Amino acid sequence: MPIALLALAIGAFGIGTTEFVMMGVLPEIAGDLGISIPAAGNFITAYALGVVVGAPLLTAVAVRLSRKTMLLAMMGVFTLSNALFAFSPNPTTGMLFRFLAGLPHGAFFGAGAVVAATLAGPKRRAKAVSMMFLGLTLANVIGVPGGTFLGQQFGWRATFGVVALIGVVALAAIAKLVPHQHQTTNTSLRGELGAFRKPQVWFALAIVTFGLGGGFASLSYVSPVLTDVSGYDPTSVTLLLSLAGLGMTVGNVLGGRLADRFPLPGLYGAMTALAVVLLAFTVTADSKIGAAVTLFLVGMTSFMVGPMMQARIMEKAGGAQSMVSAAVQSAFNIANSIGAYLGGLAIAGGFGLVSPNVVGAVLAVVGLTLTIASSIYDRKRTPDPAPVVEIGAETGEDDSTVDAVDAVDAEPALPAQDRPEPVPA
Repeated sequence: MPIALLALAIGAFGIGTTEFVMMGVLPEIAGDLGISIPAAGNFITAYALGVVVGAPLLTAVAVRLSRKTMLLAMMGVFTLSNALFAFSPNPTTGMLFRFLAGLPHGAFFGAGAVVAATLAGPKRRAKAVSMMFLGLTLANVIGVPGGTFLGQQFGWRATFGVVALIGVVALAAIAKLVPHQHQTTNTSLRGELGAFRKPQVWFALAIVTFGLGGGFASLSYVSPVLTDVSGYDPTSVTLLLSLAGLGMTVGNVLGGRLADRFPLPGLYGAMTALAVVLLAFTVTADSKIGAAVTLFLVGMTSFMVGPMMQARIMEKAGGAQSMVSAAVQSAFNIANSIGAYLGGLAIAGGFGLVSPNVVGAVLAVVGLTLTIASSIYDRKRTPDPAPVVEIGAETGEDDSTVDAVDAVDAEPALPAQDRPEPVPA
C-alpha cells in the first residue's frame, strides 16, 4: 500500500477522535461551562450538523483545487477549529467552533477516498480506502479512551488541545507524503452534481443510511445496557467501548478486503450478519461475557459496510467521485442520527433498554433489501451480450473455407465505375 495512506489515516484518526471523544468528556465540559449534561450534548449535534452541511458545500467550493490542496485546506480548518474550541469561554462560542470543526469532515474523507483509490488502482481500491478509514476506527480504540482519560485528569480543554496537535501532525504528513492529483480537465461543479442523476448513487446513499443506522441504533444506547442489563460496573464501560472500537477496526479491514474480491456477496453477508448479531444482542445482553462478545461483533459487522459502500458509490459515480464520496459522510451522520432517534423512541415507548437492537435489525434488513434492489436494477440495465455464432459449426464448412470467406469479407469494396453505353452503329 502507498505510504501516502499513512498521512490520510493520521488525519482520519484526528477527525474520529474529535467526533467521538465528546461522549467521554461531556461531564467535564458541562461542569466547566456551567451547563447541564443534556445541554452539553448539543456540542455533539453541532458537530454532526457541520458534517452534513460541510460535506457538499466545501466539496463544491473546492471542486477545481488539486486534491492535495483540498486535503491540506480541510485539515487546516479542522486544526484551527479544535484549537479555538479548546479555548472557548462560553457555550455559545463552543457551539460555533464545534460546528466549524465538523465542516471539513466529509470533504476530507471524500477527497481522501478518491486519492487512496487512485493511488492503489482499481484492483485494490476498496482495501486502500479501508486503510484510510482505519484511522477513524482506531480513534475508537485509542483516541477516545485516551482523550477521555486526559480530560478526566487535566480537563477537557487539554483533550481538544491534543486533538489540534494531531491535526498539525496530519498537515505535515499530507504535505510530505501525498502527491499532487489534479482534477480531470472536465471536472466542474455541474459535472460533480451530475452524478446524483444516477439512481445507483441514491441506492448507495440509502444503503449507507439504513445499514449503518442499524448499528448506530444499538451502539448509541450500549452504555446503559452494559451497566443496567449486563451488570457491569460503570468504570468498565470505557474498556468495553474500546472492545467495540476494536471490532470496528477489524470490520473495516475485513470489509475492504471483501469489497475488492466479492463486492456484492460481501455486502449481502455483512448486512445479514449485522441483522443477526443485533437480534442476538437482545438475548446475550443478560450475560457479561455474551454482551462483551456481541458488542465486538456489532462493531465489526457495522463497519464492514462502510468501505464496501464507499468503493461501490465511487464506481457508480464514474468520473464525478469527489462530491458523492463526501455525500457518503453526510449519509453516515444521518445514519447516526436516525439510528439514535429510532432507538430512543423504542426505549421511550417502554420496550426496554435492549429494544434499540431490534430497531437496528429492522434497519439492517431494509439496507439488505435496498442492496438486493440495487443489484436487480443493475442487471436490468446491463444488456446481455450478443450470441456468438460459429460459422463452421452451423454450415459444416471447414476452417479454411471460413478463413477464406473472412478474408474476402475483409477486402474493401471497390468503387463502382460507370461504363459508357455502346453507341449503336
